[in-house]
Amino acid sequence: MGSFRRASKSLKSSKYLSLLHNSSLFGGNPFLGRLNSHHRVGLSQTFCSNSRQNSTENVIDLNQYPLERVRNFSIIAHIDHGKSTLADRLLELTGTIKRGKGQPQYLDKLQVERERGITVKAQTATMFYNHHSSLGVGSDNKQEEQSFLLNLIDTPGHVDFSYEVSRSLAACQGALLVVDAAQGVQAQTVANFYLAFESNLTIIPVINKIDQPTADPDRVIAQLKSMFDLDPADALLTSAKTGIGLEHILPAVIERIPPPPGLHNSPLRMLLLDSYYDEYKGVICHVAVVDGVLRKGDKISSVSTGQSYDILDVGIMHPELTSTGILLTGQVGYVVSGMRSTKEARIGDTLHHSKSVVEPLPGFKPVRHMVFSGLYPADGSDFEALNHAIERLTCNDASVSIAKESSTALGLGFRCGFLGLLHMDVFHQRLEQEYGAHVISTIPTVPYIFEYADGSKISVQNPAALPSNPKQRVVASWEPTVLATIIIPSEYVGPIITLCSERRGEQLEYTFIDSLRVFLKYRLPLREIVVDFYNELKSITSGYASFDYEDSEYQQSDLVKLDILLNGQPVDAMASIVHNLKAQRVGREQVEKLRKFIDRQMFEIIIQAAIGSKVVARETISAMRKNVLAKCYGGDVSRKKKLLEKQKEGKKRMKRVGSVDIPQEAFHQLLKVS
Repeated sequence: MGSFRRASKSLKSSKYLSLLHNSSLFGGNPFLGRLNSHHRVGLSQTFCSNSRQNSTENVIDLNQYPLERVRNFSIIAHIDHGKSTLADRLLELTGTIKRGKGQPQYLDKLQVERERGITVKAQTATMFYNHHSSLGVGSDNKQEEQSFLLNLIDTPGHVDFSYEVSRSLAACQGALLVVDAAQGVQAQTVANFYLAFESNLTIIPVINKIDQPTADPDRVIAQLKSMFDLDPADALLTSAKTGIGLEHILPAVIERIPPPPGLHNSPLRMLLLDSYYDEYKGVICHVAVVDGVLRKGDKISSVSTGQSYDILDVGIMHPELTSTGILLTGQVGYVVSGMRSTKEARIGDTLHHSKSVVEPLPGFKPVRHMVFSGLYPADGSDFEALNHAIERLTCNDASVSIAKESSTALGLGFRCGFLGLLHMDVFHQRLEQEYGAHVISTIPTVPYIFEYADGSKISVQNPAALPSNPKQRVVASWEPTVLATIIIPSEYVGPIITLCSERRGEQLEYTFIDSLRVFLKYRLPLREIVVDFYNELKSITSGYASFDYEDSEYQQSDLVKLDILLNGQPVDAMASIVHNLKAQRVGREQVEKLRKFIDRQMFEIIIQAAIGSKVVARETISAMRKNVLAKCYGGDVSRKKKLLEKQKEGKKRMKRVGSVDIPQEAFHQLLKVS
């Protein structure tokens, strides 16, 4: 019995030792594994006393940073122009993170962001920087050197996350416009410039990657001058990778970007920029204090919901959550207020002291969902697990709309609204990576509007919900459009114009940026770009095209519902809404694809694509035949005829009562692209 106790005791200590060994507190140091328990106790005591000492030494006093010593700025750029790397270098330069200690792309926290090399969620980091001011010439050094509080807001570069960019810019007074010295101005550079310009921000152009062999900074500066009328003298030449020119960025931020506007003595007004759910603290809100002062223990109210909360914790991201107990006018930080769900934290909301009445701040445009897709569990019995995974993920991504729906083919599932295709793809990837969910998603669709003969209108997000043979006649239909910006090398102009006209595009602008590149602007139906337009664009131009779009108005169009029928029964998950001129081609492609993936069965299967009662395409899978004559060994011909007639009768009956089994792979392949 004693030996058993000793064994279990040693097992426990080895378990704790492995936990201690793997602990991030000790940086996973290998020498810990060889420490005995006596040393471990001593070490833990030393560590605790050190951490207490550090916590008392490192308390940040935000009162030292009045409004004129605060700068809020963001970094905006096209994808892969070095935005996140530049953010890393600035954090290292100010000592916010130690050089080489932090992970690359420090502010990209999600696994999906690291794998794809993109930024999905806007992140904030507060830095402190000592700037030698020219105002103090002739006086002592203390007056010359001033400490500034800089809030850096890292923004996504992809079009689907432009709402993240817009709300990041709302908290800023300036922006670093980063442009690749080799690639020059790209489509997202144009979109981000105008977002910043419309927000009245001071724009500092930064030409990055000047260390590359193909870099041509002079050409890029000329492009910035011709397209945006930016002064060439304002451009900063840098390489975030090698560190060239980085020392000029923060002084330029301090000297060129104005301090935030705001009144220190006015009642508190805060703009709610973002929120996410933390398992230990609950909902954490990112806020920008526009007027007044916020302290821990204050009672605040929301303008949009009217609910009141107590401030349990308040602080800054430096770069992790650092409690300060106070946030002053113009500062950006986080608050923990005991909210139970991110649904209570409405992005763009105004928060204020419960006792005061304030004028609400201008919020953000509500999020418009532009792509809809059905999400179903790959195994029908996993609905509850998928439901739980989606609930947890939407805690941290409030921009997805979720509604339950059921399909005769796929069972119970969800109809989800996304901001774009990449947003949908990222959502799927996070479901699988972070929550282990396996899902089937239906063909992405866009929201349409249909008008009936009696004047009533319906909005359709799920094609299966539109009746195929309505009692009332459809007299008009509308589809959403986008304004697309395409920048391509001039030799590809012909094929790209052909591609856009095939996708029912209307050309709005055609200009040369310089002798090598062309800027095209098109109005395109969203349905035409939602699946494979970007891939086509990249393959035609050998990857040199850049593409960006913004939502535009609905336009009238000739739309029809295309049903896929198996032996006369519609498969709701495969229904789609298409333009009348393309219906026959799309229908033919769908039935040919389906024919490849459905296995032969004991009865004939007829696959049809139909618009209402009119069949536009058909394929037939012939029945498997059992050899009923195998045992006849010659014999009487009338006997053989009798057996064949009996088989024929049986097949007719099977065709009448048999239901077609569609393999899972068929759904995966068909629903991947339309």
